[in-house]
Amino acid sequence: MRSLRTRITLMTVCVIVIAVALVTLLSVIFIRNTEQRESDQLLLLLCETGERNLDYYFNSVQKSVRKVASFAEADLEGLETEQLERHMKRVGKYFDEMASKTNGVLTYYYRVDPAVSETVKGFWYTDLDGEGFVPHEVTDITLYDTADISRLVWFTVPKYNGQPIWLPPYITDNLDIRVISYNVPIYWRGQFVGVVGIEIDYSTMAEQVDSIRLHSNGYAFLSDAQGKLFYHPRIDVSQLTEETMPAAPEGMLDESTFIRYRFEGVDKLAAWLPLSNGMRLNITVPVRETEGDWQSLILNILIVALEALAAASLFTMLYSKRITKPLEALTVAAEQADKGNYDFTLNYSKDDEVGRLTATFKRLSDHMKAHISDLNKRVYVDALTSVRNKGAYSTYLEEMQNRLEAANGQMAFAVGVFDCDDLKTINDKYGHEKGDLYLKNASRLICRVFQHSPVFRIGGDEFSVILQNEDFRNRDALVRRFEKGMADVCAASENKWEQVHVAMGIAVYDPRSDHFVIDVVRRADKVMYENKRVRKSARNA
Repeated sequence: MRSLRTRITLMTVCVIVIAVALVTLLSVIFIRNTEQRESDQLLLLLCETGERNLDYYFNSVQKSVRKVASFAEADLEGLETEQLERHMKRVGKYFDEMASKTNGVLTYYYRVDPAVSETVKGFWYTDLDGEGFVPHEVTDITLYDTADISRLVWFTVPKYNGQPIWLPPYITDNLDIRVISYNVPIYWRGQFVGVVGIEIDYSTMAEQVDSIRLHSNGYAFLSDAQGKLFYHPRIDVSQLTEETMPAAPEGMLDESTFIRYRFEGVDKLAAWLPLSNGMRLNITVPVRETEGDWQSLILNILIVALEALAAASLFTMLYSKRITKPLEALTVAAEQADKGNYDFTLNYSKDDEVGRLTATFKRLSDHMKAHISDLNKRVYVDALTSVRNKGAYSTYLEEMQNRLEAANGQMAFAVGVFDCDDLKTINDKYGHEKGDLYLKNASRLICRVFQHSPVFRIGGDEFSVILQNEDFRNRDALVRRFEKGMADVCAASENKWEQVHVAMGIAVYDPRSDHFVIDVVRRADKVMYENKRVRKSARNA
């Protein structure tokens, strides 16, 4: 059977556990979702920042080349050699001005299709040392099959596409430098004339992309919508061919802004935004790095939750003990009351349910004690003399016998038996009312002399006294005091019923001859009758 304290503690701890678990679970969900949103927002913000920076850079290149293309088409007067030569000079001057204002330009060029002119090839200017653009010998396009767009891509691709285009990284002819280029075809009256373009140092673009970092292993790379790489910090794109180009990881071609995919055995989260030149800026980071903070935070929450649970459980146990302690005291008191013992102390007096219950129980026990005391008086007290009656005498003798047996006969006590003389004569001559007064006077004298011993009325005119302790030790003196007391009362009383004439017999317990307490009583009774006979003979003489 579980105690109330145990049930309160278990119930409270269970409630606390459920509450802590629920709060912890909701906190985990909230923190994880919040952390995921923050990671996504950080990833997107970084992507937007990188997009703006790269777009600004690429737009500046595109703007410069398109201005040159517009200028070139507007400046064309014809396709004759002299017209083309004058045209090249004017465009070259304008191109130099535009390229000088554009960051990261490695070369700029204007190449004429050999089908338009075999003598005017165009121009090619380079800035390899950062000191300014200088003319460079142009490539002899006639040596290549310009129908093969896999060769001279800076020329053949825009020629056959007929649109401005950004080309993926390639190695420049003669310079052996990795670049990317933006090229615009030039037309005169619908006829393809040539290509103007700018080649950007690949490392300049790479530095901008490499500067975009997130956490420890996050990085950015450039690709197109089909997953073809333009730049990747961990892959040498310039050395790749169509056959060796790695396939885009599953999920990378998803049109969603945020992508989850797996690369080289690592789960990754990526965000991408389109650039103005048709490329995609991708920023990727391992998923475990985006979860590091919230996992650590959740671990801390769990630790704190467990500590809070332990503290709350300890507090509950202590507080439940404080609540149940007065209840335990009430239980003990109730058990004592059930055994008939009403002498207990209850100290809890606070103004609460337990305090009111304690006060009510105390009042109930006091009433019960008073009621039992009253019943005892009614059952064990003589109604006339107010001393103990014969029932109390029998009970007392039984208790004496039990103590005697427990002490193996090692007890010191005496029994006194008293008998009132002439009670019948007083009743017959003066009435029972006077007889009652006679008995009361005798009882008062016995009680006054043997004031430390229990006094019993064991018959109509008989009394008994159990002498122990001090009264036992002073029994002889008490006998003399009793005899003197009778003489004083008789001398001071005029009426017969006011006098006290009592025969007395006292027997001392002797373990050698007395096996039972009743044996002492019988001897005392014999002594009393002998005293009564002697007193009667003395009055008749």
